[in-house]
Amino acid sequence: MTNIAGIQTKGSVAVEFDGIVKAFGPVQVLHGVSFALAPGRVYGLLGENGAGKSTLMKILSGYEPPSGGTLKINGQPQQFASSRDAEALGIVLIHQEFNLAEDLNVAQNIFLGHEKKMWPLGRRFAPSVPRGEQGSLGRPGASSKGWLLDDAAMERDAASALAAVGLNIDPRTKVRRLIVAEKQLVEIAKAIARRARLLVMDEPTATLTPGETERLFKLIAQLRADGVTIVYISHKLDEVERVTDDVIVMRDGRFVARAPTAEVTRQQMANLMVGRELADLYPPRDPVTAAGAPAMRVQGFSVPGWAQDANFEVRPGEILGFAGLVGAGRTELFEGLLGLRPASGGSVEMLGKPVPHGKGWRNPRDAARHGLTYLSEDRKGKGLHVDFGLRQNLTLMALERYAQPWLRPEAERGALAEAVKDYGIRTGSLDVKASSLSGGNQQKLALAKVLQPRPKVVVLDEPTRGVDVGAKRDIYFLIQRLAREGLAVIVVSSELMELIGLCHRVAVMRAGRIVATLDAGHLTEEELIAHATGTR
Repeated sequence: MTNIAGIQTKGSVAVEFDGIVKAFGPVQVLHGVSFALAPGRVYGLLGENGAGKSTLMKILSGYEPPSGGTLKINGQPQQFASSRDAEALGIVLIHQEFNLAEDLNVAQNIFLGHEKKMWPLGRRFAPSVPRGEQGSLGRPGASSKGWLLDDAAMERDAASALAAVGLNIDPRTKVRRLIVAEKQLVEIAKAIARRARLLVMDEPTATLTPGETERLFKLIAQLRADGVTIVYISHKLDEVERVTDDVIVMRDGRFVARAPTAEVTRQQMANLMVGRELADLYPPRDPVTAAGAPAMRVQGFSVPGWAQDANFEVRPGEILGFAGLVGAGRTELFEGLLGLRPASGGSVEMLGKPVPHGKGWRNPRDAARHGLTYLSEDRKGKGLHVDFGLRQNLTLMALERYAQPWLRPEAERGALAEAVKDYGIRTGSLDVKASSLSGGNQQKLALAKVLQPRPKVVVLDEPTRGVDVGAKRDIYFLIQRLAREGLAVIVVSSELMELIGLCHRVAVMRAGRIVATLDAGHLTEEELIAHATGTR
């Protein structure tokens, strides 16, 4: 059988979880989970952050052993020693957090640990190679065995996998040069190149534009037609409703419900996930009443290669959204304002006063001193130090408040206890690393961190990326509360409904320029997409 990337694939995979238990030390995270997955179907696996979805999928894909229960593949009990054992049976996990080597190129990442090799000078030095092991180029001796890496074969197969996910880049491009959305597509291409017959997608569209998401949905349909089983983990219930055949719901480490997708509404999905009736997702939009100078005004601001002649302002109490396709320059514009990228012109004012250095700030600490903070879209790469404790993460941007002159851990601990209560951060202990928190709780900690310097303007880049519907609602109401307290909030998001539901106005960027700014009365998906794509 040959899949859409032209790579030989394996037979179908059926899975049965029978009483799966998982404990990390004294903490039990899975409690006797039992259900089955049939071949060639798309399953939506739903649950709040911390429900146990990712842990269960790591057991299925060989990254974690179960503490109890039995995992059966095609009716046979399996105990995977590593992810390579699972991949040998065609089971591949696409991680929510990227698992890429930044200093290798795209092709090298796609085949990392599965390199294609060849014998020097073809058959002259090569033993007989089974036909099925020959490289995609059909060269004598090209296979998974040999003395030399067959870079040409890997680049050719990588290009096929990249084309399948709609990513038009040179396979020799270093991963560190890619933007977040491109890295996500490389992760998907990597799974395709590894001949997956059961593919677990954990929040695959979290950073993708609507167009890229559409291409992914077409790919999923092709894979399903090819007999591939897909487990689709997402907090975007409209996507689950559209692409899956069945939904499976987990809550607090337990199996809760299973039903054909067509028989369950989005509201029912959300209620099953949180275990209660979930009220309106978005808070009511308060009017902006602040008079006087804008909290921040940007005029003629440019970031070479990314943003040109940007003009916008945001008032105290206002939620201003930024929409646009990947590559439109939204993130790069604000990185330029914060001194993370060089700026080439323009002016910035905070509360009517020019910033000291003209075009933006020298660095994020300088910006924070003058009232601007920024939450990165890359939560684990740039937002948090996940190997640090909760206390150290929270106070990192405001250390001068807790060091007079020596650091006062008791003051930091008091601030953490207050933040845990104020922002609804769910943790069993204050003395744990940030890595122990679920994605939604990590995001709340990151929000609390960027608010520690008490800014006048806060920029939230993809603030609900990869968090569940309950945590999303918490974050939306937090954003509304910040605006009510007089903070100016800028939300950069790829989720159009998020912008429509939250914002007073939305600026749309295309090809590095702000092409339109729409008020709440004109916010529709069609209008935003039309400006973002240039059809308006």
